[in-house]
Formats: sequence, structure tokens, C-alpha cells
Amino acid sequence: MLVPLSWLKDYVPLPADPGALVERLTIAGLESSGVKVFGLPVRGTLRVKPEDAGLVWERDKLVVAQVLEITKHPNADTLKLVKLDLGTGEPKTVITGAENIAVGQSGMKIILGLCGSQYFFTGKDGKKTVMTLAPKELRGLPNDAMCMSDFELGIAEESEGIIILDDADAVPGTPAQDVLGEIVVELDILPNMARCLSMIGIAREVAALTGANATIAEPKVETVAETIDGKVRVEIADPKLCSRYTATIVRNVTLKAAPRWMCSRLHYAGMRPISNAVDITNYVMLEHGQPLHAFDYDVLVKRAGGKAPTILVRPAKAGEMLKTLDGQDRELSPDNLVIADTAGPIALAGVMGGAETEVSAATTTILLESACFDFVSVRKTARQFNLFSEASTRFSRGIHPEQALPAAVRAAQLFRDHAGGEVLAGVVDAYPAPLPPQVIDLDQAEIRRLLGFDIPSAEVVRVLTALQFQVEPDGEDAWTVTTPQTRLDIQAGTADLIEELARVYGYDNLKERLLPLELPEPKGNRDIEGEDRVRNLLADQGLQEAITYSLSSVEAETKLAAEKNPSPTPPLNGEGLKTADGSAPPSFLGKGVGGLGSSPDDFVALMNPLSPERAVMRRTLLPGLLAVVQKNLEATDSVAMYELGFVYLPKADERLPSEPRKLALVLSGRRTGAAWDDPQGAAPARYDFYDLKGVVESLAGDLHLPGVTFAAVQTVPWLHPMRAAELRVNGTAVGVFGELHPKVAANFLLGDRAVQVAELDLEAVLAAVPARYGYKPFSTFPPAKRDVAVVVADATPAEAVLAEIRAGGGDLLTDATLFDVYRGTGLPDGTKSLAFALTYQAPDRTLGEKEIVKAHEKVEGRLRHVLKAQIRGKDLA
Repeated sequence: MLVPLSWLKDYVPLPADPGALVERLTIAGLESSGVKVFGLPVRGTLRVKPEDAGLVWERDKLVVAQVLEITKHPNADTLKLVKLDLGTGEPKTVITGAENIAVGQSGMKIILGLCGSQYFFTGKDGKKTVMTLAPKELRGLPNDAMCMSDFELGIAEESEGIIILDDADAVPGTPAQDVLGEIVVELDILPNMARCLSMIGIAREVAALTGANATIAEPKVETVAETIDGKVRVEIADPKLCSRYTATIVRNVTLKAAPRWMCSRLHYAGMRPISNAVDITNYVMLEHGQPLHAFDYDVLVKRAGGKAPTILVRPAKAGEMLKTLDGQDRELSPDNLVIADTAGPIALAGVMGGAETEVSAATTTILLESACFDFVSVRKTARQFNLFSEASTRFSRGIHPEQALPAAVRAAQLFRDHAGGEVLAGVVDAYPAPLPPQVIDLDQAEIRRLLGFDIPSAEVVRVLTALQFQVEPDGEDAWTVTTPQTRLDIQAGTADLIEELARVYGYDNLKERLLPLELPEPKGNRDIEGEDRVRNLLADQGLQEAITYSLSSVEAETKLAAEKNPSPTPPLNGEGLKTADGSAPPSFLGKGVGGLGSSPDDFVALMNPLSPERAVMRRTLLPGLLAVVQKNLEATDSVAMYELGFVYLPKADERLPSEPRKLALVLSGRRTGAAWDDPQGAAPARYDFYDLKGVVESLAGDLHLPGVTFAAVQTVPWLHPMRAAELRVNGTAVGVFGELHPKVAANFLLGDRAVQVAELDLEAVLAAVPARYGYKPFSTFPPAKRDVAVVVADATPAEAVLAEIRAGGGDLLTDATLFDVYRGTGLPDGTKSLAFALTYQAPDRTLGEKEIVKAHEKVEGRLRHVLKAQIRGKDLA
């Protein structure tokens, strides 16, 4: 909220140093996001960005002047000679081309810039620059002064003519600083401080923070003898949606521009002045925090067939239409609360009025609405139609119904004073369920218990009284406190009152104090420690962590479904993978598109989503992570990322979903960074399936997962059917990984890049991590190296060959590594040759040649017997 300090000063005295005030408000929860200064020098401790400081209006060069006479320039049709009184006794004549004054006028007051004053000017290039006023001849006559506009002083970005002040603003010769100079503080109002979306609300806060007395006059208005009785009826269909609705009638209104002081305050507060009718309702909203709306009463009477209109506050009927003030025809639903009459809707409650009943230049009688609407209803309607305004912002944060009537009286007073209106006696006030005052018991013992120290009793009373609480003593150091009729946020009773005391007393004044008890002995949390360990291990492998939204959309998640699998391609060297053993997806994925679900019923949906893109809870980490990868690949040629987080899976007949943790990995692009010795013209090596398999395998090894194996799969929709595998722990699938399906990559705008992805069930992985694992000493005796080349059927995975080698080698075999795969000339059709490097080593001795040969022959024999394999060089040349 933009807060002009000169306006705030009407209600409460302000400190001499505005910077100290801004700092105190920030500490108390009203954080300032910026300060703008108009015409004044930056003083005290006030911190202002250079672009927000503006021009300083020198006191002797920019002053108020009163027009004595306006005559035509003898040598130009569009220029005028303006004779001015500067308060010096010596009139001054200046030349101007301003269109909002005319020959023959007199008496108005303007801002005059004298020689040497600075002002803003827009050059031919359209750029805004600062100029210094110098004497200049205009069509044969000398001129050394200028009638200033809002743009030239830096108040506005556009000029609507020279500034014309109200008669009472200042006497001639008064510095412009004293009339229009302003400091505007922008405050970020948190939802629990909605009462501060008003100048009076902020004034109460300042009074409590500074110890000053706030002076807030009770609104009063002089009415005519004629009453409102019988001229309008109000009916509320549901008091939960509209707790109060007041109607006031003001007749003989003259629509014109609002007074300059009101327009100036609205402008500094960020609102564009329009007319006195609109400006008065906006002014009262900013002053009291209560939005209002003015209807053309005569139009309402016409819609009612010449009878007294009936205002109906009700949910809209399905299919009803309303043309709002922005000219849009909007189809309504029962979720929208409307203001209606017997002919149909006339406004969206708390959001925007209807075009047919708006106040226009022909309006003479208005019906003034001041009401309180359900904040959830207003928020939903504003979001549905994307109609966010100052009014809907205030309603959607909650307004106490007791504020409706004082704001209506204040607006009626301003209509009488500045629109010539006659206010009918009485108010139609529909208030079916008044909120009872909230009474809370407070004592020093509870303050001490929650804060850890005492606040002096006199300070307790002062702070609460300044914030408009009624405080009555109830014994020694105890009080009965009644909540003011502007507050809806005191929901936790005593705790909220003590929070107010601490906030105003000053969080910076809270004393440091050690806990009276010893801290308990820390205990480990296996789940959190396991997560941290996974993060550290992946970081050690060069992967960066990403954190994406838990909210997603059905459309985003179903991008993981390919329309159909691509044509079969030769498999990668499928060594290390078992043959697929079934057509069902890995069990941990569940149902739907790769376990994602393919309809909204498969998701946990939000009842009140912020946007269509955030309408459901995610079932997988991959869509969010792939979107991040796509953005990164626009700026770099290599990405290695992971994400660890919760997914949300609905459970049949249960209110709450399952929330398992998942781990997603993505590799794409160059395997290594560019280097000076890269071969010229050669394509750089890129991440492939085996890079990702290595990451998964290393993670499993570092976690000491038992019984780790891999098996080929062809049934995961988002993976290439010939480049996909699952990770198994003790025979149970705990994750899948492989190359992203080309069609899925296209869905995520990844082009023809090869993208390697994995998603693991982190719950299953961490559950399999052993609580303890042992180490055995390494042998100090030399190892013996032997190679073996095995010819097996092409469908036999290397994992099966390795298993038999380990079984045959026994305790003496310490390592076996695949180093070559060969298919082609010299081998029978349908076979391949796998070459392994074997290491034999004993823990207690150096192996002799006979022992090594015997162990090696045992390995070869097992391969022949179990796999019907042939040993190259022995069984096959």
C-alpha cells in the first residue's frame, strides 16, 4: 500500500525523521519495499533509491502564484499572457500555452517556476530529461518563468495541463514544497495485518509504535428532512456470504472533478482521479479500508418499473449474464456472489460493478453501497474473472462488518461537501447476524510465560489502548480486553494479544535468555540422514540438485506418455541387463501412464487452485525436472541434475493420499567440458545410457544396497523400449532408468537430444540400506591377472555370465570386469563374444601358478556346463 505521509499526518503526529518511522514500521511487521520523494530533499535517515528521489523544488524558485488576469498573446493564437501575484507586491507576467486556462479567467492559483528552477522535459527522442529554466523570447516577448504541470514537477508521467490549486491551499509566494511536496512510503501489508490497508489503520499502528495520540474523528453528516424509508429495500439470501449490507441515498449530486487535495492524495496513493463520485468512494476506501460502490438510483428505479428498487445479495444463477464496468459480458455461476435487483445482477459483490447501473454524467441521485462480503467468495470470483482491484484485495483479506456504516457516513459527508449532494435521513442497514465483541482475559503471568520477560503494566495498557482495544483492570496485573470492531485477526485469544504487545514493544527489544533446562541428547533421524547421504553421493558424482513445484497439471504429467513406440532399433550393448521377464510395468510405478495416472481422478486435485498449471499434486518428479532441464539446455550444452521430493498418490476410500519420496535423475549433453586438446572436427562424447547406469550403480554401491541387479524393461511409456532397465534390490524393482522416449522428449521441447532419465522409489531404496555393514582388510599379496573370452548366445546378458564367473571363481576371485564385446566374423550366427578381466588373489599368501590355473579352469568349466558357453582360444579358434 502506498502511504503519503502528509495524509497520514492528518490522523497522527509523525516523527521528525521519516527514516526512523519507516524503520520502526518495518520492525513491527509493516515492511517498507520502497520510498518515493516528490519535491522535498531527502533528510534524516530516510533511504531512497536515486531514481525515486525526484527533483528538489527549490523554495525560492518554485512558488504558489495567483492569477490576476489572462490575456491573449499579441503574436500567437495559442499562447496567453498570464499576470500573476507572487505575494511580493510586484505582479509578474508570464507566457504559457496551457489549454486548461482561458483568456478572461482569474483568481485560480498555480505553481510558478522562476528563472533557474529545474523541471522535466521530453525531447524529440522521447526521452525524459531535466532542464533548467532560462530566460527566453517567445514570439517577440521576453519570458523568464513557467506555469508548471504535474509532469514538469515529476509528480506524474503525463501532463493534463498546468496545476490549478484549490483556493485554500496556500497564499501567493508559498513554496511549492509546502503545498505539493510529499514522501510516499510503500508498505507490504501481510494478510494478517489487513486492517492496515487503510490510512486510519496505519495511523493507529504509528500511534502505538511512537506513543503519539491518534486523532480520528467520528464521521457525521448533515441530512435533509426527507428519509430513506420506502425508497429501497435490501435482502440478504445467505448471511454467511454477506454479513452486512447498508444503503444510503444522496440526491441532487453534481458530477465534476474532485477537489485538488483529494485528487493529489489519490494520485500519490496510486489511484487515478476520475470524477468526484468515483474519487470519493476510492478516498473513503483508502481512508477507512472499507470499499464502497455507487449505483445510479434512477436507473435502479427504472429497472424496478418505477417502484422503489429491491437490492438482493445472492449467489448468481447458472447462466446469468452481467456486463461489468470494463465492458465485458460475463457468464455467471452459483459460485459468484452478486448484487442484484428484481431484474437481475447489477454487480459482482466486492469485485466490480455493472455497466448499466454505473454513475454517469447524467446521474443526479446515487445509492451508496457499503457492505461486508465473504472473503473466500470474493477471492474465488476475482480469480475466476481475473478482476483484481483495490476493493477485491481488501474484501479477500477480511473486513469487519462494523466498518460498513462509519465508511458510508464518511462518504455521504464528502458527497454533500464536494458534490453538492443532499443526504436522505437514515440508512437501510441489513445486518442479520451481528458479530459479538470478543472478550479476552490477559495477565502478566501469561505474558511472562510466552515471552520470557515482563512488559510493564502501564505499557501493556498503553499499547492495547492505542490499537483501539478496550482495556479494563481485572485485579492486580490482569485485564479484561475487548477486541476493536476493526479486527478479525485475533483468533488465538491471549496468544494473539501477547504477539501484538511483543510486536509493538519491539522485537529488537526482546531480551536474550538461555533455556532453563539442558538440551536433550540429540537422536538421529534415519530418514533425513539417508536423504542427506543420497544428496552428498550424487553431488560427489557431479549432479546438481533441482527443487520444483509440488503442484502440477494433468496435461504436464501426461506429457510423459508417448503416442506409440518408435520403430525397433538395435539395442545398446545390453551387457549388464537381464532379459525382460514380463510385459507389466515395474510394480513400484503403479497404474496409469507409467504410474502417472491418465485422468484427473488419478490425481490429488486442489479445491481452489491458483492457476490451471498448478491444479493437481504431482505423481512423479520428472515433468518438473525435465522442464528445468529444457530451460538449462537453452543456455548450456551439458546438464546433470537430480531432484529428491514427495509425490502424491490418491488412495481409494481414504481422505489423505500416500506421499512416498522419489528420486529423479537426468543427464543430457556433453559428457565432459570442452578442452583445448579436443580433436578438431570430432563430435564430443555425450551422455548415454551407460553413464546413467553408472550413476545408479555407484549410488547403489555407496549405499551398500544388497543383491543389486539390473533387468531390461520395455513397458515404461516414457523410456525408449530398447534403452531401458530397472534397478532391483534383492529381486524387487525399486526404480527404472534409461533413455527418454523420443516422442516424450519432443513433448518437453528437448528436440532430438538424447536425454537419460531415472526415477527411483526412495522409500524402498532407503529401507534397503543396511544399518551396519562390515569391512574386510585388503590383501597385501600380489594379485594374478587372467583374461577369458566367452562365446554365448546373443540374448544372454553379461550379468548372467558374470554371476557364473563369480560362482566358479570362489574366494580366490576378487574382481571380474567386462572389457570387450564382439559380434561378427569368426563367430557362429546368433552369438557374441564377451571378454572379462579376472583378478585372483589370496588374503594370506602369494598364489602359485598351479592354484591360479586350477581356479581359472574351474571358472571356464562352470561357464561351459551352466551356460553352454565356448571359450575362445580353447573351444573356438
